Amino acid sequence: MSRLFSFVLCAAVVFGLFIAHFPDVQQRAVRHLDYAVNRIAVIGDSYTTGSDQGGNGPQGWPPQVWRALTEHGIAVTPTVAAEGGAGFCTRGNRGGVFEDLTVRAVKPSDELVVFFGSRNDMPVDPTRLSIAMYGTLNLAHQIAPRAHLLVIGPPWPTADPPPEILRIRDVLSYQAELAGATFVDPIAARWFAGRPDLIGADGVHPTDAGHTYMADKIAPLIGKQLHPY
Repeated sequence: MSRLFSFVLCAAVVFGLFIAHFPDVQQRAVRHLDYAVNRIAVIGDSYTTGSDQGGNGPQGWPPQVWRALTEHGIAVTPTVAAEGGAGFCTRGNRGGVFEDLTVRAVKPSDELVVFFGSRNDMPVDPTRLSIAMYGTLNLAHQIAPRAHLLVIGPPWPTADPPPEILRIRDVLSYQAELAGATFVDPIAARWFAGRPDLIGADGVHPTDAGHTYMADKIAPLIGKQLHPY
């Protein structure tokens, strides 16, 4: 028994000296723990999935955000559920609304749930839209009680969004406040105002450069919810 104890003690001392002399190993160990803890769910529309104008695969803003966070020592475990054409009330090209995507993506252990959009709700009655937003944000809280909510309103590719978009923005801002979420307004922040170079030929969807631009905007917003960025 004494030999076994001596062996374990020696091994512990050697491991401690190894970590002390190689701090990078210690840092990687911490990042591994962060990876296990920082679970994120993202709900969105074609601004998140990418389109034929850009933002597909690794060129999309979400993968670029994960890379940026990792470079800042914040590794994450993300789940992205996004569908072109979808909104809080409007069904996307695979039949889902944001509530369906929330059920698909959000896990009880999530630290953060991100909602982004959606301009696709433009034709929806404001009362119906408000009810759907309330239900969807509260559903995220029910599934992941300890998660913070980051709600990003619908962006617009020009400096003069139509009243319908401003209405979506205002209703979403109100519901985000009720839910205790952090609300970000891309329209007020003029994300795409004066930047036609970031929008594709369809006049709606961001290009690869537009997705990189969004990633630069969104990475600090997510980082602040997980760890001092």
